[in-house]
Amino acid sequence: MQNDVRALREAAGLSQGALGAALGVSRQTIQSIEVGKYDPSLPLAIRIARYFGQHVEGIFHVS
Repeated sequence: MQNDVRALREAAGLSQGALGAALGVSRQTIQSIEVGKYDPSLPLAIRIARYFGQHVEGIFHVS
């Protein structure tokens, strides 16, 4: 699944660690999501979307 997490994180000036801490997950989890090696659970995807003030569908794209 493709996503815009990296672009949103960088636009917000956040490190992977800072975003992970804000969401209650590890830096490695954020890195894995960004490169497409890990698809987040629905609750985590919702937390990411809420954090950035967007809809889940606007961040995560099924190819």
